[in-house]
Amino acid sequence: MRRWPITIPAWLVAVAACYPATDEDWPPFIDQLITQLETEAKKNPPASIWRYDYKGLLVFYIPPSCCDVPGELYTGDGDLICAPDGGIGGDGDGRCPDFFSVRTAELLVWTDRR
Repeated sequence: MRRWPITIPAWLVAVAACYPATDEDWPPFIDQLITQLETEAKKNPPASIWRYDYKGLLVFYIPPSCCDVPGELYTGDGDLICAPDGGIGGDGDGRCPDFFSVRTAELLVWTDRR
């Protein structure tokens, strides 16, 4: 008989991260962000929102839509923490330069399917 905790295969974790979370998994401000993104012009690549653990915080990341547009990293309360990437130099605003190296628990929350 197998006892908890069980080890989840890495391939299954990777596949699960590609599917959007349910709305019970995000705070109310995410609905506002989704509404805002859906009213804007369609982006290429499509707009998306990702959830991560970052330095003990639950955070939400919106990747840059193109070129000189910065990405956005929000707290679980909806406060903008930083721009981890994008912008003119491509390195964001410099306030969270370690975001990509220390983030964990990636989960796709939403992607624009227009």
